[in-house]
Amino acid sequence: MSDLYRFGISLDRELIEAFDRHIKGQGYQSRSEALRDLIRNELLRKTTAEGGLVAGAIVMTYDHHKRELVNRLIDIQHDFHDLIISTQHVHLDHENCLEVIAVKGNAPDIEKLSSALKVLVGVKHLDLSLSSAD
Repeated sequence: MSDLYRFGISLDRELIEAFDRHIKGQGYQSRSEALRDLIRNELLRKTTAEGGLVAGAIVMTYDHHKRELVNRLIDIQHDFHDLIISTQHVHLDHENCLEVIAVKGNAPDIEKLSSALKVLVGVKHLDLSLSSAD
């Protein structure tokens, strides 16, 4: 016997047609797959809002020629060492670097780390992506 649970929902025709167009454009094979992802995303938002355990990545680009920027980035990462699983550093060109920081911990702490990095002069772009850690 499967652990799957089947249920029915009632939706307006316009809403389900719009949903079907959306999920087709996203490449979903079925409504069930799309609904599972929507439910997971909503549960992740709840976990994040409640300060729960999450994992994710901070992806940033920066100008490594900016005075003291690299030292500040390293100092901040050391301040949050308990959240950082690993980092990957990529030289994009002579001036620009890409850094990917894998993180795991309580959502508010990871958001503090992300914010501390984002506001540094020389950081051109930073994006935080979180997922469930359980």
